[in-house]
Amino acid sequence: MNHKSISIASFLAAGVVFVVGGIIWGAFALRAHSEVVIDPNIYYPVTYVVDGDTFKVDVGKIITIRVLGINTPETVDPRKPVECYGPEASKQAKALLDGHKVRLVFNPNRETMDKYGRYLMYVYRDDGLFYNEVMVKDGYAREYTFGTPYSFQPEFRADQKVAQKAKLGLWGACK
Repeated sequence: MNHKSISIASFLAAGVVFVVGGIIWGAFALRAHSEVVIDPNIYYPVTYVVDGDTFKVDVGKIITIRVLGINTPETVDPRKPVECYGPEASKQAKALLDGHKVRLVFNPNRETMDKYGRYLMYVYRDDGLFYNEVMVKDGYAREYTFGTPYSFQPEFRADQKVAQKAKLGLWGACK
């Protein structure tokens, strides 16, 4: 083999190593970035309330939580106008979550994140309050099922019916 053949072979081998190494490193970095350990027995500090069904928490790094099983009227989506009772739901979320720590629990047999990279969780405040359910019971949120039913769906639907009948929160304020 001549010197030119060895140089081309070496160049191609180096290129393959570079590409394969980049793919492996990229996969590792993506996994390392997306995997967060959330212990359902630990209470984590809430760092920022976005709106009634979304907030940020510090689990060793700041992550975004999308509260599972509920949907509050929009206040921050730039594609949509502020919806009826959205400001009230956001204000209530801040009142219930600011200054608290929360325990985060995944729903078994469901995806852990939505398409926006938010963790889908049940949220228990440091005094035991079940945030997801309280927001529905008090009329600040609607029961919300996306895809597969979640564990508390029957309870949240029953809570919503009671809130609707009593015209609590958005059920009395919005058409």
